[in-house]
Amino acid sequence: MQNKDRVLLITGGSRGIGAATATLAASRGYRVVINYRSQEAAAQSVVDAIRQQGGEALALQADVAREDDVRRLFESIVDHYGRLDALVNNAGILEQQGPLRDMTATRLQRVFDTNILGSFLCAREAVQRMSSREGGEGGAIVNVSSAASRLGSPNEYVDYAASKAAIDTLTIGLAKEVAADGIRVNAVRPGVIYTEIHASGGEPGRVDRVKAQVPMGRGGQPQEVANAILWLLSDEASYITGALIDISGGR
Repeated sequence: MQNKDRVLLITGGSRGIGAATATLAASRGYRVVINYRSQEAAAQSVVDAIRQQGGEALALQADVAREDDVRRLFESIVDHYGRLDALVNNAGILEQQGPLRDMTATRLQRVFDTNILGSFLCAREAVQRMSSREGGEGGAIVNVSSAASRLGSPNEYVDYAASKAAIDTLTIGLAKEVAADGIRVNAVRPGVIYTEIHASGGEPGRVDRVKAQVPMGRGGQPQEVANAILWLLSDEASYITGALIDISGGR
């Protein structure tokens, strides 16, 4: 239980990849903070499952697209645990499938506010608390990007893909910026994974439709992404920063 005293925040941790990461992290000794925007019952369900297994977890509400919410979230964590050691920037949304020509400015703003602004704000707050030059003990950040950042998601989610490309750039730039502060910054880029996010785009069965395009011939599971995230957070990845790891079955 080498992570016994470490505190990990997972944004958007109430379902899918976030929930899988929370459960796995707790089993490895992390004290896990599960952030949610509106899915309170789902977040509390993850917390309850962790506690039943002897782990420690806490659910905190915040909309990562709102700066005041983000500040309150991080202040609450430090008030409760006295520290923060790791961040998984997982919160993200997508809208109904469609080509760019049909996308409104309102839609674009919603996607970019959560997926880009939210990740930047959370990374900023984490750095302020973990940086050795600010009196922190260092730490690790893993951003959840997407294979869409390099594939583009034409006729489906070009806006989502572009928002994840911004996360790739955030990862590379911030990793160089805070390496001397004892903070490592990496990203995972999941491909088609069996999560609820596809229903948000209007096609719950999307993974099964496109899995033939995956060289491995199947969709991925949230646990497979969680495994990579926990490795990047761990001391086993102590000399890795600025990396973008594809978890996409070869696609």
